[in-house]
Amino acid sequence: MKRKLLAAALAATMCLSLCGGMTAGASDEEVTLNWAVWDVESTAYWSAMAEGYMASHENVTINMVDLGSTDYMTQLATQIAGGNGELDVLSIKDIPGYSNLINLEMLEPMNDNLDRDTADFNGVIEQLTASDGNFYAVPFRSDFWVVFYNKDLFDAAGVDYPTNDMTLEEFDALMREMTSGEGSEKVYGNHYHTWRSDVTLFGILDGEHTIIDGTYDFLEPIYEMVLAEQEDGVVMDYGELKTSGLHYSAAFENGQAAMCNMGSWFIATLQTYNAEAESNGVEEINWGIVKYPHPEGVEAGTTLGTVTSLAVNAYSENKEAAIDFINWCVSDEGAEIIANTGTFPAVSNDNINEIIAATDGFPDDEASVEALNTVAVYLEMPLSDQASEIETILNTEHDAIMTGAETIEEGIANMNEQVQALLAEAE
Repeated sequence: MKRKLLAAALAATMCLSLCGGMTAGASDEEVTLNWAVWDVESTAYWSAMAEGYMASHENVTINMVDLGSTDYMTQLATQIAGGNGELDVLSIKDIPGYSNLINLEMLEPMNDNLDRDTADFNGVIEQLTASDGNFYAVPFRSDFWVVFYNKDLFDAAGVDYPTNDMTLEEFDALMREMTSGEGSEKVYGNHYHTWRSDVTLFGILDGEHTIIDGTYDFLEPIYEMVLAEQEDGVVMDYGELKTSGLHYSAAFENGQAAMCNMGSWFIATLQTYNAEAESNGVEEINWGIVKYPHPEGVEAGTTLGTVTSLAVNAYSENKEAAIDFINWCVSDEGAEIIANTGTFPAVSNDNINEIIAATDGFPDDEASVEALNTVAVYLEMPLSDQASEIETILNTEHDAIMTGAETIEEGIANMNEQVQALLAEAE
């Protein structure tokens, strides 16, 4: 299925480049929208969105401008510097870059231009809202965190599968129950990748804290839990993982871990792995997913996420058409087209989840389908002018805590001191 989607995407891209768009309607003015994107040839949803919109808007031609994924946001800022209005629709890849474009006054406010109810975005719009009360980008796709688990390993151990309402305490107990064996035959209960987000962001699921607050004492019980798991051999050693460079996909695919807390992008990786298993001489993985574990008292379905958004160039001469395109992309019709490429749209409903669940290789159990329903999504890094600097500080201290170079108390004290100093300097 994915090869067919990629072929279709390539064909659509060639058509956009060579055919010059569709014939304009007799009564409508012809408009060409230049849309900044990255990695067109390997990303099916770009072309699917463009083709889907043009099919019902015959007067509009969408020309995708591929800026590449390396330093995309820097390239984008350069392209529109000095009031250049050639690009109309801007794809926003990350929060630091988004913040930079807002500060440079390069984006059009979307508060009065969005047709869809902001509540449909599970709280993400509020997290994209700047200090001036405006939001300048609208998310069209989203990845959120779930727990992947190996059904065969659970069956062999005679342990019940994880559920869609699992507290952090229950998650810890389950990974301990699923740890077995020694040496090369050892199965770890869970696999934490070496990203800071794999560990610390459990702490923001209560909705009371964020990574940009400047005080991080709330992370202490999270670090205590994870370091105890590491000390007890329930998860792999962080320092050894950093040295070996073992990827989370390999740890899970090789059966070294019974569970893995990871983003929904891993679904497509596992679908591809199983589709190519026979030709690669490996066995398929019998896997499933459940909702992210949550602190006691927090509603099941609360999770972490990252989004890809769309914005309008403040200097565009086609703002009305650009806004209409964005509204279509986040409509039910646009979301379904995105879902048909195997990508999670930022807005979801039962029909969209059914589309995702119907893609080749998605687990056929009801719990995995139910895991697609979220109630709140907290951004890994919310909007902040100091996002990049804060990220650097937290990553450095996380590394020191996880390797034992600093105690939990020392690391958190350093986080508090350095981030608070950074925030004070920016005032």
